[in-house]
Parts: sequence; C-alpha cells; structure tokens
Amino acid sequence: MSVVLAIVRRNLQIFFRDRLNVFFSLLGAVILFGLYTLFLGNLQIADLADSLPGATTGEVQAFVDSWMFAGIVLITTVTTGLGGLAVLVDDDQSGRFRDFLVAPLRRGQLVLGYLLSAAAVAVILSVVVLILSVVYLGVLRGTWLSPAAIVRSLMIVVLSCVAFTAFSALIVSFVRTNGAFSGLATIVGTVLGFIAAAYIPIGAFPETVASVVAALPFAQAGMLLRREFSEGTLATITADAPGAEVPLRAFYGLDLTIGDWAVPAWFVIGVLVAITLVCTILSAVRIRRRIR
Repeated sequence: MSVVLAIVRRNLQIFFRDRLNVFFSLLGAVILFGLYTLFLGNLQIADLADSLPGATTGEVQAFVDSWMFAGIVLITTVTTGLGGLAVLVDDDQSGRFRDFLVAPLRRGQLVLGYLLSAAAVAVILSVVVLILSVVYLGVLRGTWLSPAAIVRSLMIVVLSCVAFTAFSALIVSFVRTNGAFSGLATIVGTVLGFIAAAYIPIGAFPETVASVVAALPFAQAGMLLRREFSEGTLATITADAPGAEVPLRAFYGLDLTIGDWAVPAWFVIGVLVAITLVCTILSAVRIRRRIR
C-alpha cells in the first residue's frame, strides 16, 4: 500500500504544480459563475420576481444563487476528476510507463495510484468549491446551509467525485495523446453545463429533451445537491404562494421526472454506486493493458 500512496502523492504533486491544468479543471465552474453573474442570473431573478410578487428581490436572488452554486459544485465534481487524469495521459505519451515497468512495481499498483489520485483531486477541489459556495451564500446572501445540509452535501460531493472520476477514467482509457485529452476536456467542459441542466433550468427544455437530461447521472446528482442548497430559499419565496412550490421544484430540477416517473433519491445513489463499481473495473482493466 505504501507504493500506491507514493504514486498517488507523486501524481498529486504533478497535477497541482501545473496551475494551468488546475485552472482548466475548474473552468466549467468559472464559466457558469461568470454567465450568471453577468446576465443569466439577472434574467432569472427578474422573471421569478414578476411571478412571485410576495417575495422580495433579495429572497429571489438568494434562491437563484443557491440553485446556481449547486450546479457549480456538480460541474466541479466532474471536470476536476477528468483533469486529474491528465497525468495518466502524459505518462503514456512521454513513455514513462516503460520507466515504471523497470522499477519493482506491479501494473495493478500503478493503475490504482492513477485512479486514487484523480479521485483525490476531484474531492479536494470540489470540497474547496463547496466551502466557498456555502460561505458566499451565507455572507453575501444571508442564506446559511444548516450543518445537516452541509454534511449531506459533502457526502453527495464525495460520491459524485468518485463515480464521475471512474466514468472519466473509462473514457480517458481510450485517449492516447495530450491533444486528444485537451479536446475531450474542452468538449466536456462545454457540454456538461447543458446536460447537467446547470446553464438553463431543466424546465426550460422541451419535454423530450428534459426527460433525456433527467435520465443522465449528471442531472440526477445535481438534483440531490440542489435539494440541499435550494429547498430553504425555495420555501421562502413561495411562502405567500404555496401552489407555486411544486412547479418550481420541477422547473429548477429539485425534482426530476423521466416521462411520468419521478426519480427518487435512493435511485440516484444506486446509480452513482453502480457507475463507480462498473467503470472502475472496466477502466482498471483497460489502463492495465495500456501500461506496457
């Protein structure tokens, strides 16, 4: 186990030493924050304020921001794990695999080291973004998440990091060059905001598209985070309009439906666990064959 930990430490040092790689791993979250800060947030706030006259602008802004930060945290759990796998691709292209094989290392130790280090990158950066999000909402919007909500959010973040890192590892096992990896990371960072319903609320999609997005694990994990971040602020803005809470929960993705089937939280957790197990096994087999 000491060998695996040494590999993990080495990979973490390489990743965090490359500050540009760290930045691009967080770029999707930065873009989402910028879009909502510049104009998307104002549009959402204006529309909600008009439809909920009993809520103040500050209360509506707190809800929109909490919904947005849930999406930011979700995107971070995906893109950072993918970014952490850049070390694997670089070692392959540079021929370091051959150097490792000369040393008294087993392929399984190398594979485990790469997977654990990528998951560690995802957890570290995602937890940092989670803490910053909680502090931002509390200090600037006066909306503090309860300790129980923070703990549940942390558990969701860790599970999402592990699951999406395993999924990314399976995809990256087919990538051979740094250029192809950069292209993959760009595509993921661009598309993820839409398929996770982070740029636009899922209720704004056509019904068929919304069902497809709701069937994806990214939107489902986002649903769990949005419930922790936004349920309190949603209850506040709908206090004088109780009939509005259910449609707003559906529109903003706090409740997801695939067709007529409401996606339960236990199902999402089961999906994330299944992704972790299946993708870890498949990616480990492929990466092991790749190291030669």
